Amino acid sequence: MSTMTHSERPGAVTFKAAPFTLVGDALAVGQSAPDFNLVTNDLAAKTTADYRGKTVVLMTVPSLDTPVCDTQARRFNQEAAGLGANVQVLCVSLDLPFAQKRWCGAAGVEQVETLSDYKDGAFGPAYGLFIKELALLARAVLVLDPEGKITYCQVVKEVTEEPDYDAALQAARAAS
Repeated sequence: MSTMTHSERPGAVTFKAAPFTLVGDALAVGQSAPDFNLVTNDLAAKTTADYRGKTVVLMTVPSLDTPVCDTQARRFNQEAAGLGANVQVLCVSLDLPFAQKRWCGAAGVEQVETLSDYKDGAFGPAYGLFIKELALLARAVLVLDPEGKITYCQVVKEVTEEPDYDAALQAARAAS
């Protein structure tokens, strides 16, 4: 994780009903999404600027190698084609890029771009989604308009539960 100091929000999420702390300030609809620098499956850098001009469905998961995360990414992969060419679906985790690539191949996921925050760990705290006690990202879905403003934000309170797909997809269609 980044060495910068960040605020902490004890009990912001639960994992199997146990309270956990999120590091970083909560994001809100209407604010600009923080810049990020993440890594693709082939170890290339991707930044916020790479997605300007597109509506972005930005989902975060603790690990693609878990059943709920797998289900979530597959569902967004199925829905992505119906969102149009101007919508990019991203899935961010702390999984290594090699694990993400293996998972995408095994799952047949081609419409969702997986990105890793393994390198500097700055994404999680910048987005207020780093679970301190587990050193994983919380489950969340954000929709960013083509200018990078947040138009939808759901941090799933119980990390083992799925997000509200319909609300996120409706927000993505409205933003594009």
